[in-house]
Amino acid sequence: MPEDRTDDKLARMIDIAKMYYQLDYSQQEIADKFGISRPTVSRFLQQAKDEGYVQIKILDPNESNWTLAAQIERKFGLKKAVIVSVPQYEDAIVKKYLGIATADYLNQIVKEGDIIATTWGTTLYEVAINLQGKLLKDVKVVQLNGGVSHSETNTYAHEIVHLFGKAFHTAPYFIPLPAIVDHPVVKQAIESDRHIRNILELGKQSNVAIVTVGVPTEDSVLIKANYFTETDLRIIHEKGAGDICSRYIDLDGNIIADELNQRTIGIDLEELKKKEQSILVAGGAKKVDGMYGALRGKYNNVLITDQFTAKYLVERE
Repeated sequence: MPEDRTDDKLARMIDIAKMYYQLDYSQQEIADKFGISRPTVSRFLQQAKDEGYVQIKILDPNESNWTLAAQIERKFGLKKAVIVSVPQYEDAIVKKYLGIATADYLNQIVKEGDIIATTWGTTLYEVAINLQGKLLKDVKVVQLNGGVSHSETNTYAHEIVHLFGKAFHTAPYFIPLPAIVDHPVVKQAIESDRHIRNILELGKQSNVAIVTVGVPTEDSVLIKANYFTETDLRIIHEKGAGDICSRYIDLDGNIIADELNQRTIGIDLEELKKKEQSILVAGGAKKVDGMYGALRGKYNNVLITDQFTAKYLVERE
């Protein structure tokens, strides 16, 4: 501060700054109150900023999300992370916001000749209903894993694949089968059918795969769909962090039970690693373990999640 400044002048400058920035007085109101001109008030305010008495900080949520995205990309070796700002950390709200963001991301990246493969569940249903539609040549849409339920629980498998097909103006390929059967021999027999084999092969050939993670809780669509024996459920609850394409993994991304895996109809998780775009869309407190396992297993190279889940994943050791 210059030596010739009086304490009174400094006190007045601080008062003016407080009235303007903290109490929301206009510059004219301050001028009238102090009996000075409005340009003089403006000069006081500029001086207060120049000399560091007023420091303006702007919190840009997008900038914060950009930093989080960069940290997640580096930590998990991802091609891309998209962090979505959600107003509340509630599952239904998170899913709605992720659905809109993922639909927008797909609209940006899908190109002519792409084969888009998708799994099912409530998160992906939110993606499907938000797809805007894009007119491209030779795009194919295929279901990645079985989704027919043995109970009244809706997996949304048919609706999702149908809506994806509609958005990209193509007749989609469905897997009209349960996700999990009772015995590996049953799976082998089903997959030996040439029509089923061709659809599974198309899923394997897809260059864009979009998946989510399920959670091993009682309200899980997969568990409510009534695919599992008591023994299966005990293993799932003991070891499972979550599931991708109906295949349960632990926190390190390892398949938790070979026998259960051999009864699951659909793409092998190792195949997801080979995709040009292997997109994981998920968020919410219940899904963090499954997401962490999926990212540790390196099954995906693109992540779309909310800012709260992203922060947790960055900080988790």
